[in-house]
Amino acid sequence: MSSQPFQPADRYAAAAPALDDARLYRSVRTRRILAFCIDYLIVGLLLIPVSIIVGLLGIITLGLGWMLFGILAPIVALIYVYSTMGSAKQATMGMRAMSIRLERLDGGRVDGLLAVVHSVLFWAGNVILTPFILLASLFLSRKRTLHDLLLGTVVIRTDR
Repeated sequence: MSSQPFQPADRYAAAAPALDDARLYRSVRTRRILAFCIDYLIVGLLLIPVSIIVGLLGIITLGLGWMLFGILAPIVALIYVYSTMGSAKQATMGMRAMSIRLERLDGGRVDGLLAVVHSVLFWAGNVILTPFILLASLFLSRKRTLHDLLLGTVVIRTDR
């Protein structure tokens, strides 16, 4: 007899039964879209004070600080995603408002790095495939998108 613990053949097999409840995925696609709109608005509002700071920095540095405006929106968005989706709640403010959260299929916790990679893959997919990236959720199990599939994640409802 082996002294090693039992390892399921499929690395997602351990968490799969808990995530197989169909109620967890009802209207998730719609909730994801609405959560995105809320998060987009929040990032836009966060850009206002940060832009003022960069504007003042540009005045102090005789215009050199204004070069930061080109990367300001992505940096603010990534910090927002890192600090919200990468937190213990595993959801951005928009996701919390829509009662959804990101889960890993292997049962692990979503950390800040995974949250940022998830966001970057979402935007890269949108640049390449435009909004058609959402069409994958019509055909993939658990209403997952391509970046969910690549990262082994799923978005579930928290109110079920």
